[in-house]
Amino acid sequence: MTSMREATRTSRRSSSPASPAWLVVALACAGQFLVVLDVSVVNVALPSMRAELGMSASGLQWVVNAYAIAFAGFMLLGGRAGDLYGRKRMFLVGLTLFTLASLAGGLARDDGQLLLARAVQGLGAAVLAPSTLTIVTSAVPQGAARARAIATWTAVGAGGGAAGGLVGGVLVDLLSWRWVLLINVPVGAVVLAGALARLPESRAGDGRRLDVPGALLVTAGLATLAYGISQTEAAGWAVPATLVPLAAGLVLIGLFGVVEARTSAPLMPLGLLRLRSVSSANVAMLLCGSAMFSMWYFMTLYAQNVLGYPPLEAGLALMPSSLAIVLGSKLAPRLMRAVGARTAAVLGALVAAAGFGWQSTMSADGAYVTAIMLPGVLMMLGAGLSSTPLAALATSGAAPGEAGLVSGLVNTSRTMGGSLGLAVLSTLAAARTAGRGTPEALTEGYALVFRVGAGVLLVGAVLMLVWLPRRTAPATADPGSARNFQEVRQRS
Repeated sequence: MTSMREATRTSRRSSSPASPAWLVVALACAGQFLVVLDVSVVNVALPSMRAELGMSASGLQWVVNAYAIAFAGFMLLGGRAGDLYGRKRMFLVGLTLFTLASLAGGLARDDGQLLLARAVQGLGAAVLAPSTLTIVTSAVPQGAARARAIATWTAVGAGGGAAGGLVGGVLVDLLSWRWVLLINVPVGAVVLAGALARLPESRAGDGRRLDVPGALLVTAGLATLAYGISQTEAAGWAVPATLVPLAAGLVLIGLFGVVEARTSAPLMPLGLLRLRSVSSANVAMLLCGSAMFSMWYFMTLYAQNVLGYPPLEAGLALMPSSLAIVLGSKLAPRLMRAVGARTAAVLGALVAAAGFGWQSTMSADGAYVTAIMLPGVLMMLGAGLSSTPLAALATSGAAPGEAGLVSGLVNTSRTMGGSLGLAVLSTLAAARTAGRGTPEALTEGYALVFRVGAGVLLVGAVLMLVWLPRRTAPATADPGSARNFQEVRQRS
């Protein structure tokens, strides 16, 4: 009876009017689409921003980094806040922050206003993003239906990242750079109205307060670490500007672990990481994300800097890849039912590795079909096939009261993996190019990036094969599952 009360207590819902599951999933996915889209949509607008606002090259870099660092740094805090204060409430708060910051960024009159708006956008995204996955998993029962819902969430998120270059190119060409930010305002308002009226509320009802010291330490640690990573592309690895923030970030994260082990109401119960499904899936997500996130960046550079595509044509050239990741995400639940989540994730990583290997054979005069389209389709098909089972495995092992936290971990792993991977691979490409700007030299650098990415994905496939559980954990709403989680947590 005690464990039954615990399971009931950790999943209280408000008396909001019942909504169809498909509508709840659609609203959550719309929020996720906006969050991921803004990671990449500004890339093609950067030259226009620099020309109008008179930004320096380093200032321009922070248009992207201000968003990414705030997004990664506040993700765990956003996930735990959703568990404690309500997933719907945090969805609305995050979306409101994101929308208002988009308006401020679109109306910015100087680079300082723009960078501040981008940082607040990232904060809003960090509050919003964990709630999207938790709302999806709460709306659909464990099993095939939930796998399909997670696949939709994965596909929409991946589509947002993939569509960024195309959407940005269209808006900059037809309107101005300001519309890559202003477009979020009407879309955000529509999603906000729908969420306010139709999303159900849920939270962990155990009366705990937010772990403020832990929140400050992990946020500062991740933000400082992300800042150090962002410095590597411009300054390299072996310089104080990079090493000091990297070391400081690691120290802060270490202190976070010490605080979490001693506090009575931790932000992240360390016992959660003892759950094999949670720890293994998040490590795999981080490792695979470090290669897959970089694909769009380097493919766009290859298309524009080597093959001479203008921004809009470069975005159109990657559309087959965008469709492939959506297709892979939708096929993943069927593959999971046929061979299991672990095998599906491994197969996805292998398909992506094959695409990366093919892309590494690129030449300075490559044809579109063989140099961009087909290898891009393989890379992103594999990304879609692997992301859905990894997200399903990560979220299946946690109790209802920890769902928002695990969702935050999934997004944090993917974002931090992508940031680290992009910094490392950019450094490798720059070292191989050695300052030469010819198409042949650039091609050598980009080819090295894809060879390394293929190797990382092969390592990830082996790791998944030996570490991921064979099948997803039992439904976390089950009293026994809640009891097992509490036992693991007590042992930590």
